[in-house]
This record gives sequence, C-alpha cells and structure tokens, in this order.
Amino acid sequence: MQWQASILDDIGAVVADAWNALGVAAYPHLRHEFLHALEAHGCLGERFGWLPRHIVIHDTEGRLVAACPLYLKSNSYGEFVFDWSWADAYARNGLEYYPKLVSASPYTPATGPKLLLAPDAPIELRELLLDRVMALALENDCSSIHWLFTTDEETAHLENHRYLRRMGCQFHWENRGWNDFDAFLGSLTHGKRKNIRRERRRTREAGITFRWLDGHTASAEDWADFHLLYQSTFDRKGGIPTLSLDFFEALAHQLPDQVLLVQARHQGRPVAAAFNLVGEQTLYGRHWGCRERFHSLHFETCYYQGLEFCLQRGLRRFEPGAQGEHKVSRGFLPTPTWSAHWLGDARFSRAVQQFLQHEREGMQDYLTEMRSHSPYRQTMEK
Repeated sequence: MQWQASILDDIGAVVADAWNALGVAAYPHLRHEFLHALEAHGCLGERFGWLPRHIVIHDTEGRLVAACPLYLKSNSYGEFVFDWSWADAYARNGLEYYPKLVSASPYTPATGPKLLLAPDAPIELRELLLDRVMALALENDCSSIHWLFTTDEETAHLENHRYLRRMGCQFHWENRGWNDFDAFLGSLTHGKRKNIRRERRRTREAGITFRWLDGHTASAEDWADFHLLYQSTFDRKGGIPTLSLDFFEALAHQLPDQVLLVQARHQGRPVAAAFNLVGEQTLYGRHWGCRERFHSLHFETCYYQGLEFCLQRGLRRFEPGAQGEHKVSRGFLPTPTWSAHWLGDARFSRAVQQFLQHEREGMQDYLTEMRSHSPYRQTMEK
C-alpha cells in the first residue's frame, strides 16, 4: 500500500476524531482539542518559539493512519527536559543549537505516546514517521531531535534507533485500592498521617471551602479569575504566562469532562485555584495560583483535593507535575520519566551520551534515596 506523508503547520487541518483515534484519547494533553487550542489561541508561534510541524500519514483512501506531534523550536522554553547546558556548549564552540525539533505536548511534563498509530495500522509506519522526522530535521538544519516524556515502550524503540535515552524523575501517586481518603491515610505511617490531617484541619479552620468545577459548571467569571491567578504565579517567579484565557475557555468548551478547576474560596470570594486535566485513568495537575496566603493552602488545593477527586472517581494515578520533593511525605513516590535525543554533531553526541550515563547513575541513586523516605507503612511496600 502507498502511504502519503505530510507536514502540517496547523493541526486544525486534521479532523479531531481522526487524530484522537490514533491512541491519544486517554491523554487529554495529547488530544487534538488540547493541541489545537494551543495553536488557535496564541500560546505557540514565533513569539514563544514553538512552530507546529506535525507529521501525518494517510492511506490511499485518505484516512489518517499515523502521526506525531512535532514542533520546530527556537529555544528550550516550556519543555521540562532541560538542555540549556547543551545549547551553551554548542554556542561556546561556535555552533548553532537552534532550531531543533521536539515531539511533545507544549508546556506539559506528562508522559504519553508520540508515535501515533491507528489500531489497524501496520507497526512499520513508526519507521516512516521516524524517517520523515529525520528528513525534516536535516532540511531545516536542526542540531537535534528530542522526544519528550515518552512511554517505556517508545523509549526502548527510539533507543534501538540510536537515540540517546535520558532519565528524569517525577513524583506520582498510585491508588492501591483505597476507597476514600481515610483509607489512604490509614496506609501511612503515624507521623505522616498526623501531618496531613493537621494541614487539612488548618485549611478548614481558616474558613476555606472548595468547589470542583469542570467545563460544564465553571462560568466565564470563574475562568477569568483563574487566569489572573495563573498569571500571578508567573509574575512572582519571573516566568512567562504563555497560556491565554481563550485557551482555557476553549478547553472548557471542547473538553468539558477533561478539565478540573479546584477553586478555593474564603468569605465568599476565590483566593486560590488549581487547574487539572482528567484522563481515563490519571489526573494531571498543571497550574495553580493564589492571591492570599493561608497555612497549607497550596497542599490542600493542589494535592489533597486532587487525591479526593481521584478516590471518588476511581482514577488510578495522580501526576501533579514536575519536581517537588515535598510531595513524597504526602504520598507521591519518585517515578522515572524518559526522553530520547539525537544530536547531529558526532562529537557532541558522544559527549552528551557520556553525560547522560553519569546523569542516569545519579538519578537512579536519587530515586533510591527518595524511595527510602516513603510515607507508607512497611506492610504497604511489600
């Protein structure tokens, strides 16, 4: 069969249902609606250094059978797999590190498939995708190709194609069969259980109440207020708030059941909020902001409310975002994450390969150390 491969600078050229049928329906951050909202509402483009270059493959009847989300990058912002030092090394040697190609969900450090296939598509189409990505990199004089937050299976496949494996770490919660929050607390050591109860009590004693809002129940005022809170977080930390109010409103409209806005209120007005994405089995914590400080408000809004939601909905996992050793004592255990990298310059590729080997050894030691601080009783670790 003849296959037709194309490069798209607008994911809107693909029908949403056709894209979502390529194995991404369970991953809200990789669904067509999410990626299109980023493109359509000013979150990508030259200003932010993300230029869509999606690879799509159709069969002879015009049916979409394979694809990968892909971006031409002029910086390393919003990736959460940090290669700024690689770019600096290139510059010190008189070489250009940008542009580069990145397959990822922009601004979203969450694992999910990138080599997308229809259920009945031949597995060999993954090779065609990889060939087209490499050809695009060479055509654009890209220094490198980066596949971020890849699944275990895809990481191994890319490694077999001479991509360099990189190991990272996040802190995830796994539901071990608990039916409610008290059952979860019962699995923790006495000290950790006592601390969580104290933090939750302090929030209640401060008069904080919470609302769980989705795309059906959140009003335009709720989204406008959250966007102000979202921007305030970046203002305090000196970052760039790339996600627009129109983006959040579009998600609420197009994926109403896949968004969760946890809104904290005090004396009848919002004081904090956390934005989450809801997958088939996983809750993804993404952004938060606050305008007033209360003891333990961040932990309650971003973690404990999310855990309550997972337990009520029967979700298996809660991935609350990048970094954060403080999550361990609250039930989130260290979990490896993966990426895969190709660098066109052979000298730098060898140097990066050595660096990644040392980094992986250090990361493995770090995961072991963090696991030794597990808050769960020993009987739960067996």
